[in-house]
Formats: sequence, structure tokens, C-alpha cells
Amino acid sequence: MAKNRHRRPRRRATRVLAVAAGLATVGALAASLPASAGQDGADARKGGKQRTVDVQLLSFNDFHGNLQPPAGSSGQVTEKQADGSEKKVDAGGVEYLATSLRTARKGKPYSVTAAAGDLIGASPLLSGLFHDEPTVEAMNKLDLDVTSVGNHEFDEGAKELARMQNGGCHPKEGCFETNRKGKPKEFEGAEYPYLAANVTDEKTGKPILKPYWVWKEKGVKVGFIGVTLEGTPDIVSADGIKGLKFHDEIETVNKYAKILDKQGVKSIVTLVHEGGAPASQAYNYDCDSPGAGDGISGPISTIAKGITPKVDALVTGHTHAAYVCTIPDPSGKPRMVTSASSFGKLYTDTTLTYDRKTKDIVRTSVKSANHVVSREQAKAPDMTSLISRWDKLAAPVANKPVGYISADIPGRGATTPESPLGDLIADAQLAHAKALDPEADLALMNPGGIRSDIVFKASGSEGDGVVTYGEAFTVQPFSNTVNLVDLTGAQLVTALKQQVSGANQASPKILQVSDGLTYTLDMTKSGADRVVAESIKLNGKALDPAATYRVALNSFLAGGGDGLPELGKGAKPLVGADDLKAFNDYLSANSSADKPIAPPKANRITVVK
Repeated sequence: MAKNRHRRPRRRATRVLAVAAGLATVGALAASLPASAGQDGADARKGGKQRTVDVQLLSFNDFHGNLQPPAGSSGQVTEKQADGSEKKVDAGGVEYLATSLRTARKGKPYSVTAAAGDLIGASPLLSGLFHDEPTVEAMNKLDLDVTSVGNHEFDEGAKELARMQNGGCHPKEGCFETNRKGKPKEFEGAEYPYLAANVTDEKTGKPILKPYWVWKEKGVKVGFIGVTLEGTPDIVSADGIKGLKFHDEIETVNKYAKILDKQGVKSIVTLVHEGGAPASQAYNYDCDSPGAGDGISGPISTIAKGITPKVDALVTGHTHAAYVCTIPDPSGKPRMVTSASSFGKLYTDTTLTYDRKTKDIVRTSVKSANHVVSREQAKAPDMTSLISRWDKLAAPVANKPVGYISADIPGRGATTPESPLGDLIADAQLAHAKALDPEADLALMNPGGIRSDIVFKASGSEGDGVVTYGEAFTVQPFSNTVNLVDLTGAQLVTALKQQVSGANQASPKILQVSDGLTYTLDMTKSGADRVVAESIKLNGKALDPAATYRVALNSFLAGGGDGLPELGKGAKPLVGADDLKAFNDYLSANSSADKPIAPPKANRITVVK
């Protein structure tokens, strides 16, 4: 197995040139030094080291293997205009992300690039078909320095995550490429460390990967602590997290911040794969209006307020939102908390002013902003080459037509709790279930398992309205199976209520439902009361609490995933084929070039606002 020491020459030529170019500005920088830096300032004017130095922190999150520009609304960001209006901007694609980051680094001798998890997992076919080896290779070429793990890094289990870090060919499928001599070419693994401070082995109690890492450049040291959300077991299949424990984010970060502090590392950044809900969808809105951090809510607000003041900034993710906020730390001091949307559509540029004397960040001088990864800039040639190489391997599978549609079918990009694509997938799973057991009554689909939209416009040479295997894979990349279980009417009511209560109270997870199941969701109420129990009907008849229903759902939900433990209590389980096959079979059986599928109306759940 290939071993990786996470060390290599990094942007040295650029940094040397940048230092030379910056000498002319030393006098101006020295003039801005704090009063206590008198001698250091004098040394700087004589050519010695100045008291403070600006460290550029470039960051992003939730890339999810989107090497090619994401299609439809998944590849857009909302931008607030000067007149207060908003517009959609096409963004993303690793060819453009590489150009953006490389451009941003120019003239910055102290630059570090970090990510906050979910770089892999739930990936489009170009990466997912090869177990995300292409994405890790791309991140190496991007000069990514460090990342935390996210929940999706555990989709294929801890052993596969270790392979992503250390390299080696896939244990079942082997090596995907050959070298010039025609021999298997071994996957080299990530040249950057994955940090997993709050994920431990149940038997040893030790972190399964490095808990922290220290970036060093010409005497400047910045420590990075990486954690994923404590609730990862609720949103990952049981097999993926078997033998692992996930610990409290605040307690873990505070523990390792003390360790770094004792080692003399006073400047600390935490990479947290957990996020919040911004007040606006625009990436450039003012998160600190009317006051610091007032424009963000959700789990990250609580975490940021609890993490020790020893930490100087938080790079976050998971919610796929965009924000740059200053949330007060426990001492009341402002601290930068950022997130850069998802799929490589944005990157965050944060300036951390490092004080050489205290070895800490001058917190009041920290500045940050999100920037669009525009598709109007030049593509990075090495990324274009990488995509082309892997695309040739994927093409025979990816370009196969599996169905036809008459218009866009929104899924991930839908703005309503029930999505047209969610309805279509639930119908497909019910059809698959009925082939296994004619007594199947209904199907439920988790919204987080729908990773994209299906777009009418051709993505390649297949033609408008043609759905390819690759496009279907992008929608459902998890390889879940379609399972059948018996649930009583009372259990179904409980499960529907769990969508909006308990673990899902703050951020509801509305299940997508098959044709025939209807109910009212009253969002003016709170908690479980949002589901109007008496409105739940199956094929026009009220749900009978005492009756038994045969329910189709994917293996993730059948294990009680998404904070829906009631669904994990089903009886008489029957396991069908994988969900992607069920979806493709449904498209093939129910559409043709002459009779394409129209977008479902998404009117099965009545939402009261």
C-alpha cells in the first residue's frame, strides 16, 4: 500500500516571487504595527522580521466530487446586487476552482488552503464510479493543505476512508488505471491530512485519523483541528460507522486546543463539518446585521459560542450554505465563522494577522469574504486533463441513455419540502417493491439522498430530454438497496412526526412520498404538531393506526437514518436491488423518446405556511 507523509514542495516559486514583490510595502506595513511592536517595527525597517504578518486562509467545503460544473440550480449561487435585487450566477467545476485558488494565492507568501469535510461521497459518476479517487487526485493538484472529515467521508466505511488517506487500490475492484507498461497503477492517496479529532475507535478510544495538524511557514505556525458533526451516526448507514464513536464537537475542540496551546501553537483554526442556516441565500449578504452573527442560526451558532477563545476562526460546512459571520466566542470577543456553499461554487478568502511576538492571531484585524468560482475565467489545463482522462474510463457507462423527460425535474434544487424528483424516485421505489411483493402499499424517500436535479438540456451529445446513466447516478450515488418492511399505521404516523420533531425539530427532513399517500404539513405549528395526523390518507382512505402496511424505503431509512428511528423498527424485512437500478428501470419502463416523463406536480403534501 502506498504511504503518504503529507509533505511535498508547495508553491515555493510563487512564494519567493511574492516575497520579493512585497518588499516595497514593508515600510507601509511597519507603520501600521501595534505600539508594543516598536523594536520589531524598527527591525522591519532595517530588513528584519516585522511584528505581524498576514496569513491567507483559503477554504471551501462540501465539494462532493463535483469535478465537472454542477448542472441546473445545483451549479448556481445567489448574488445580491447593489440595488437590493438578487440574481443567479453559474459557478463551480474543479477547472475553475483551481484557477480561482491559484489566482488568489498570487502575491501571498503566507497562504494555506483548508476544507471542512464532505470533499468526497455523494459524488457524480465521474468521481463516484471510481470510489472518489479522481477527486482526491484533484485536491492534491489544488494544493489543498488540510481538511476535516465530514459525514460523507464515512459512506463506504472507515477502512475506505483510510485508503483515501494512505492510498492503495480498491480491495474489490482493484486498480482503475494502468501505467505506461500496462501494469496496474496504484492510487497514491491524499497528500493532505484528513483530521478526525472527534471520531474514535470503540475498542482503543483513539482517533481513527490525526486530530490536528500544524501548518508552518518561515516561523509562522497555525494549528488546525478537524471535527465532523456529532450526529454523523444519524445520517450515515450503520455499516459506514460500525465500530466508531462520534463525540461532542465543543468538548473535542477544546481538548485539542489546550494540547496545541501547550505545544506553543497559539494560532488555531477549527474545521467543523457542521453548519447553520443563513438569513439570506445570497452568498454576499451581511451576516452581521443588525449585530454580530445575527444573520445565522442553527447548530453552528451554539458550537461557535461554546468553543474556547483559544481558537481564532472556524471554517464550517454540512448545510451547503454560504456565510461569513463574526459570532462572539465564550469571552464575548468576535470570531470569524465561514462557509462556502457547496460543490466548489465558492471559496472563502480570510486574512489572519499573525503576531510573531505572541504567536497568536490579532483577532480584531481578521477579514473574510466569499468569492464566486466563476465559469467566465480560464480553465486550469491540468484539471481539464484530469477530467478528460477519467471521463474516457467512465464514458461507456456514463453515456448510456436510461430514460426521457419533457422538462427539468427539480430535486436538490427544489424550493419546496416536496420535490418533483422526490416524487418520481418514490414512485420508482414503489414500482420496484411491487415487483418483489404485490402487497407493497407505499414508498418513502429521504430528501438528503437526492443529490441533484434532472435537467432537460443535454449535458453532452446525448440530446435534450435524454437521461443518461451518469445523470441518474449523480441523483442517487449511494448504492442503497430498496427494502420492504411492515409498519403499522401508528408507526407511520410516528415516523412522519419525527420528520419535524426531536432530532429534526430545528431542521426538518421531509420524506418524499409515493403516489397515493397524502397529508397536510402545517408549518405554522411547532414540533410533531406540524404533521396533521387526521389528514394522512393512503389512496383516499384515512390511515388506520392498527392496520399493517407494506412500506418500501431505502436501506438507509430502514436502519432508522435521518433521525427517524421508527422506520428502523419495521418487521418482515425483504431486500431488493439497489435504488439506482430501481430508478433506471422505472425510467426505462415508463418513458420513451416519443413519450417522455413529465415532472410530477409535487402536490402530495399540502404545506401550510
